[in-house]
Amino acid sequence: MNRDQDIQLEKDRARYGLLAVVVSNLSIAAVAVFGVWRLNGNESVIIGVLTAAFTAVSSMTTAYLGIKAVSNTAKSMAAAVSTPPTGTPVPPTQRTS
Repeated sequence: MNRDQDIQLEKDRARYGLLAVVVSNLSIAAVAVFGVWRLNGNESVIIGVLTAAFTAVSSMTTAYLGIKAVSNTAKSMAAAVSTPPTGTPVPPTQRTS
């Protein structure tokens, strides 16, 4: 693959990964709202539902952002290692005889 295809692939991965996280978070929020609505004011259970929903949303978002950050860092480090800096002299090979 060439560089343009790699860039487009990374954009697609980021776009669809973020879309998956947003859709999942909205689904969790919708289920929590529906659950709170159906509980008819039972405060102790409502607190449990909202706590679980908040935990799920924050965990999913944090996991996505953490994985994305590590992936970006690894990719930039791999690119830096595979391409020597320009203008750096390459040492000659040693002769053993």
